[in-house]
Amino acid sequence: MKRRPAKRAQRESVSAQLATVLPMQEDTIRRTGRWTMIGVFALAVLAAAMMFRLPQMAAWQVGEGIGRLGFTIERVEIQGIDQMERLPVYAVALDQPSMAMPNVDIAAIRQRVEALSWVQEARVSRRLPDTLVVAITERTPVAVWQHEQRLYLVDTEGEVLEEVALDAMPDLPLIIGPRANRQVANFEALMDRAPALRPMLSGATWVGNRRWDLRFQSGETLALPEGEEDAGRALLNFARMDSQNGLLGEGFRRFDMRVPDRFVVRVARDAERPPAPAESDAESGDSDAT
Repeated sequence: MKRRPAKRAQRESVSAQLATVLPMQEDTIRRTGRWTMIGVFALAVLAAAMMFRLPQMAAWQVGEGIGRLGFTIERVEIQGIDQMERLPVYAVALDQPSMAMPNVDIAAIRQRVEALSWVQEARVSRRLPDTLVVAITERTPVAVWQHEQRLYLVDTEGEVLEEVALDAMPDLPLIIGPRANRQVANFEALMDRAPALRPMLSGATWVGNRRWDLRFQSGETLALPEGEEDAGRALLNFARMDSQNGLLGEGFRRFDMRVPDRFVVRVARDAERPPAPAESDAESGDSDAT
């Protein structure tokens, strides 16, 4: 009599197989698996909602509802403006996709206001129920930069603030030369070494992107050496010589201090011979002397 083949053992469930490996009961593993699947599904739903910006859309609608209750921009208060025009700031503040206070993008407004040429820093805040406050720190013009036959107001960082007409030039130093605007801080520090000469100055030229020529109201030009320290020492020596010997306004045309320990003087051809300073032997005529 033939024996029937034994029935193939039924395959064990995954949870039963894990129970033989993990120190957990089969029921516990089964429950944990169900909660894991629920969590994965919830994460998938949340990711889909984020993808379609559902939370942002809901928050936007809530903000619009708050706006309809009276919390909308009715007034823009601008603080800290002295020289710049107010209209560009109003234009930025009111150019919003929504006037509802909760939906106003404060960071975006600040970024756009700070992009205006006169603005060094801006702070934007809401004053409920209906006021947007824009507090501005203006840039301060310290010089007029002549570039490609045009005049521009610039601040100490060299930022161009606005173009200025020749007949409306403020009482500021005139600097000339390519990239001279980026040397304004250097120029200010240089003139601070000899403040007595500042009122006599009419302008300065940044030469070869490496050194300054100073022009005085009395008509003379002073050529300074390269390097901040060398230029500062030369200018201080020149100020000392001028206070002792009266160099400016005495008929000289050019003073050259580019070479250390040398003081070269050029005298106007038609000028009377002035008394020579102690540090140089100035000759009459349109010539140089050391």
